[in-house]
Amino acid sequence: MSTNIVWHNAAVASQERQGLKKHKPCLLWYTGLSGSGKSTIANAVDRLLFERRCHSYLLDGDNIRHGLNADLGFDDESRVENIRRISEVAKLFLDAGLIVGTAFISPFIKDRQQARSIAGDAFVEVFIDTPLAVCEQRDPKGLYAKARKGEIKQFTGISSPYESPETPEIHIKTDELSIESAAQQVVNYLEKIGIVGSQ
Repeated sequence: MSTNIVWHNAAVASQERQGLKKHKPCLLWYTGLSGSGKSTIANAVDRLLFERRCHSYLLDGDNIRHGLNADLGFDDESRVENIRRISEVAKLFLDAGLIVGTAFISPFIKDRQQARSIAGDAFVEVFIDTPLAVCEQRDPKGLYAKARKGEIKQFTGISSPYESPETPEIHIKTDELSIESAAQQVVNYLEKIGIVGSQ
């Protein structure tokens, strides 16, 4: 890393952006197994926030790998770098005053801790807790079937571990809630901690 760089403060401060947007910035870090419902719930939350006129944006794992992280694989080293890059991008979005959602498996506790350290107090871990059997039954991309056949190496939940969050801010058990109820649980938490106003 070059040492000949300095951080430049913007002419518009983060606090000024908050005043304009009428809500605080926040990073909703959705984590869970493939097929757990991360993207579905994150999109449902994003819709609820949009309807409240909040400024939000969802960074989806697959979408990011089409561009920013197209050079990364799925080995442990690449997964660490994937999460680091996303965390840094999310931090810039936070500075812009947005409520940011990130839907990534992010299987390792230490990587999510790194994301939390980058985002600071704005970080909210959302554990999408879905039993492996349910995820395999859904298998929307056919990935579990391929992993079981050995066609996909280092697949989380099958040949690579998933380390469940120990103390997530939000714990959603998808086998007990509808998508709508799960999304509302997230928004209720944002109201509770003062990110968005109550309705």
